[in-house]
Amino acid sequence: QESRVTESQAHAAQTRDDFRYFHRIALRWNDLDAYRHVNNVRFYTFYDTVIMHYLTVEGGFDLLDGPAVPFTVENLCRFHNSLRYPAIVECGLRVARLGNSSVRYELGLFTQGESAIAASGYFIDVFVDKTEKPCTIPAPLRVHLQSLLVPARDDSVAT
Repeated sequence: QESRVTESQAHAAQTRDDFRYFHRIALRWNDLDAYRHVNNVRFYTFYDTVIMHYLTVEGGFDLLDGPAVPFTVENLCRFHNSLRYPAIVECGLRVARLGNSSVRYELGLFTQGESAIAASGYFIDVFVDKTEKPCTIPAPLRVHLQSLLVPARDDSVAT
């Protein structure tokens, strides 16, 4: 008998080696909540930051005047361990699926120098044109995204 691994379970086992690109973000005092830890909602801003940095700074993609922009249509964040101030967060990024107009990014957050994953998740973006209709991912960006593409995982496990 086989059982399917859920999206959130698949992310739980990720390590640094699973990611192709990293971007560092220094935690700020205002990233902390009333309990003096980084609230999970901040993790989404870290995810968004690493994706946008990879697209624009590393890839030269023009989000303001380019032919397409990414709209996030689905995302997930799974908490594993706390991030604590002061720390540097290393945000791991990879591409799990690259379609005609969409991309699925998978992400992992790590405290600098630590192997334990603090959070894992994914974003699915659909690229749209100026009329907000899905469009083909521009060719130069597609090539840039392909460098982060990882082989498909087998999402089934034997029980």
